[in-house]
Order: sequence, then structure tokens, then C-alpha cells
Amino acid sequence: MLRLKNITKYFYKGGVNEVLALNDISLDIRQGDFITVIGSNGAGKSTLLNCLAGGFFPDSGSINLNDEDITATPEYRRAKFLGRVFQDPLLGTSASLTIEQNLALADRRGQRRGLAFGVKKKDRERFRDLLKQLELGLEDRLQACVKLLSGGQRQALTMLMATMVRPEVLLLDEHTAALDPKTGAQILGLTQRIVEGKHLTTLMVTHNMNQAIKLGNRLIMLHRGSVILDIDGEEKKNLSVENLLERFYSLKGGDDVSDRMLLS
Repeated sequence: MLRLKNITKYFYKGGVNEVLALNDISLDIRQGDFITVIGSNGAGKSTLLNCLAGGFFPDSGSINLNDEDITATPEYRRAKFLGRVFQDPLLGTSASLTIEQNLALADRRGQRRGLAFGVKKKDRERFRDLLKQLELGLEDRLQACVKLLSGGQRQALTMLMATMVRPEVLLLDEHTAALDPKTGAQILGLTQRIVEGKHLTTLMVTHNMNQAIKLGNRLIMLHRGSVILDIDGEEKKNLSVENLLERFYSLKGGDDVSDRMLLS
């Protein structure tokens, strides 16, 4: 349902700082795929997600969603069918608005918005029911300003907002990296429940190999802007961190790479 064909992206092309960020990447992503994306620093992981989100356009190649070419569709239009959660918990919510106001904005994604803004009683009850699934007590704080929430609470709220209106594709860009281990594990559990419960097509960038192996049905490894591994099904289920590192080094043994580069 999502097809990337020969996607290439340069930064500072033609200059002394030229970087080939994505190198002729082609991917066929099936409906319901939960793909974990891993690779060394500078491999192109976040660049790939930004390209899908419309943060920039590729220099060449095409992106098709449900047989519609969205290669040149601007980011604000893609927001109608793409949900996204960033690494920084502060980016997914509006700090100056209340919890219920943030949810009301997310609930109107893809719709026309007039000058009137408010939260109706029926919406408030629905928001309260949605927040209960987070198990953070936020259902009793609907009128609290979001800036008063912790990073983990804001990230949980962002996950809820990104999926309230069911997205065609959910993009998760190291969305637990800025959280402490306990909170990160809670957000991952919430992620798994939402993705599986709504059967969402998902790409999740992570530096954690255990997460990459444990979660999802498919794993993609990037290196220097190219896909060097694409593993799914039983092959993915039987993976271990040691085996994954061994395969990485066998493919790119001549490069100057280390465990630290791959996992940092």
C-alpha cells in the first residue's frame, strides 16, 4: 500500500559538504506492516521518515500511497493520512493548550476548521474514555495545561493524538529515546497496543536492537543511505542481537563501523 521507488536525496548537493542521505531506496510496504528501522548514525533513518512525511522532497524517485503519487504532496496535506510521533516529547502537543483542546485539534485532523473553537460535552466524554487507556490519570485532568505534564505523559498523549483519526501510516522517530527506561517501556507497550489494536501500518526508527527484534513483523537496516537488510516473518522471529550484528558486519565488514556507531 506504500511504495518507494528509487528514492535518492542529497543535502548540500554540489558543495564541499555534500551528503548522500538516501541512495536509490526502493521499498514495498504492505498494509499492516509494523517495520522497525535500525542503522548507524547518519544511515538515513530519520531522513527516510522525513521524506515520507513530506518534510522535503526527494531529488529523484517516487512515493506512492494506495496507488496515488504523493511524491510532491506538501507536508501539511500528508498530515491528513500520516500520523507522526517525534523523539522530543515537546513536539507533538501544544504546550499552551489544555489536554482536551489538544485532543480536539487532533480529532479535527483532515477536516475544515472554522473560527469557532471549543470542546463539546459529547467530545469531552469520548476524550475521557480514550485517556483512560493510558492509565496515567489524565482522564481526570482534561482542563490541565499540557505544559504541566511530564515528558512521558506528553509522549503518551502524542501517541493518542497521532492515532485518534486512524492514519494510513504511522511514523515513529525514536519516540522513546528521550525517556527514562521505565517510561520508555510504558510508551512502547502503549505503542504495541495501539498499532495492533488498530492494525496500523507503522515504521518505527530505533537505536535499540532488542526493540527492533522484539517489535513488529519486519526489520529494515540502513547503512550509508541504503537498505542492506530487510527481514520479516520467521526469519525475524529467530533473530538475536548477536546474529544481527554478525550479518551487519558480513555485509559491511570493510567499512569503519563499530557496535557503538550502530547502537548510539
